[in-house]
Amino acid sequence: MSNSGVTGTTGAGSMMAMVYDSYGTTEVLRIEPVEIPVPKEHEVLIEVHAASVNSWDWDLLRGKPFVNRIGAFRSPRYRILGADIAGKVVKVGAAATTFKPGDEVFGDLSGCGWGGFAEYVCAAESALTPKPATLSFVEAAAIPQAAVLALQGLRDKGKLQSGQHVLINGAGGGVGTFAIQYAKMHGATVTGVDNAGKLEMLQVAGADHVLDYTKADFTKNGQKYDLILDVVGNRPIFALKRALRKNGTYVMIGGTFPCIILNLLYSPFLSLFENKKAALLVHKPNHADQLLWKEYAEGGQIKPVIYREYSLKEAAQAVRDLGEGSVKGKAVIRIKS
Repeated sequence: MSNSGVTGTTGAGSMMAMVYDSYGTTEVLRIEPVEIPVPKEHEVLIEVHAASVNSWDWDLLRGKPFVNRIGAFRSPRYRILGADIAGKVVKVGAAATTFKPGDEVFGDLSGCGWGGFAEYVCAAESALTPKPATLSFVEAAAIPQAAVLALQGLRDKGKLQSGQHVLINGAGGGVGTFAIQYAKMHGATVTGVDNAGKLEMLQVAGADHVLDYTKADFTKNGQKYDLILDVVGNRPIFALKRALRKNGTYVMIGGTFPCIILNLLYSPFLSLFENKKAALLVHKPNHADQLLWKEYAEGGQIKPVIYREYSLKEAAQAVRDLGEGSVKGKAVIRIKS
């Protein structure tokens, strides 16, 4: 599939996109005209109204950890970043039957070529879901990866139950803010951990308790939790197990490569000798889960937390802000006014 997108001010056959050709910091990102993609048989062409930034964009930009360079050692696999988009279908492939021109959609393109930081993008129909009618394009673009990761971490890996006490480490980003709302919706007591600048926002999102990680170490304060959802993943399992209750579960969503390897190696022993569980969640785009979040949004049960809207010209700044950890909730690039 092509990973470019449509119309711009550059002519009938081109659009504007943020591109890069080598790994590095946001300094390698630039806005330039690229060719308009053509949808394949089961694809649709989308006019992108908004696209949100994820930590995966930051990792792919830098080529770190090294696993992100597998199959693309010398240069990036995708010239245009951006997986989470919301927009309007403008053209459909010959065998596409789910959507028609004019339909408003949102989705996660990480399984079919990325390319969301552009005016147009092609995507497989299976990656898309009708946009929640009650949300703007900006709000809808904030949902796909972050919300689905939160859902799969709490529901599938964590087996969340009403009455449990859940701790979310790194709660101030996209995954964390959706996880807070989902856990509260299902009757859990939630503690959110992040830096001091994000604690008020976590309370507004619904957290019952908040901790500033620069002043308090949740693995040493004596508190124990039924479920720990770890978006940061920078602590060894030896420390984390202290904060788990008997039969508690630790779910790692993101983290440093050494911690991921260590936790994978140690998790069988944790289950065998400690009556506690540890699991690593691998991101898998899921249409059914996107539909569920669509229902939650339309029912008023969740509300995406938007840090700031950026223009396409400011897309590099959006990626930089996320990489530096200053984003509260989601950073969203508004591509079409």
